Amino acid sequence: MDQTLGYLREILSNYTDDHSEGRHIYRKLMEGDYRSEGSFVQVLSQREIAFLNKMLPKEINYAKEEQDEKRASQLNEVFELLF
Repeated sequence: MDQTLGYLREILSNYTDDHSEGRHIYRKLMEGDYRSEGSFVQVLSQREIAFLNKMLPKEINYAKEEQDEKRASQLNEVFELLF
């Protein structure tokens, strides 16, 4: 798993208790063998994409507030692939 997907997995772990879509995406990420964020995004449903579209901007902003530019940049890569 590449580092970008590792960041995504870490963030999604915070959404597994209260969000069924977060739990489903997290499980998909853990069980699949994705070489890149592009290959992962290609297997997402429209509902999963909608969930990530809501969640990722908040997480990207949080990473920026924490001055973690690398994490913010890599999460932004995933976000851009959703369109």
